[in-house]
Amino acid sequence: MFTPCTDKRVAVFFADGCEEIEGLSVVDVLYRAGVPCDKVSISDSLSVTSSHQVTFLTDKLLSQISFDDYSMLVLPGGLPGTTNLEACEPLMQAVDAFAADGRALAAICAAPSIYAKRGLLQGKKATSNPGFQHFLSENGAKLTKDAVCVDGSFITSQGAGTALKFGLEIVRYLVGNDVAQKVSQGIVLI
Repeated sequence: MFTPCTDKRVAVFFADGCEEIEGLSVVDVLYRAGVPCDKVSISDSLSVTSSHQVTFLTDKLLSQISFDDYSMLVLPGGLPGTTNLEACEPLMQAVDAFAADGRALAAICAAPSIYAKRGLLQGKKATSNPGFQHFLSENGAKLTKDAVCVDGSFITSQGAGTALKFGLEIVRYLVGNDVAQKVSQGIVLI
């Protein structure tokens, strides 16, 4: 593990019905890079049950955090997890505020559709799970078929199979290529 990067902190938001690999892989990669990260439940319980019936604990409740403490917000996909995230008004207000301020936002699988539907990806290159790419193109995004896409302060990715690459791009964005390369070598990502 690397020396913690105390000026960057990431919040990964979890809702019941999430795709656990897409969220927990990011948390793991950030940990390995020394980037502080909080697993945040959008419900009133620290316990979250994924779309595959995997139950795990988060670190904090949405009601316990200040969005000002974070340099990036990350939305995992999965269904109905993505729908549940999109229905969380405090989170959506924070997403809009982050976008307006040019602060970093990341999403994977179905979750980039949230940004697209809110008009945040208009004119930006982005990707998502193939079943949700129409939301991106219909809302003005420049759709790519890349596993992970970075455009300005937005990082998007396609799904569970791209979750580690997604996490590494987040690391690269926050703390640079050298750390991302070291983490990649440590997890033997081919």
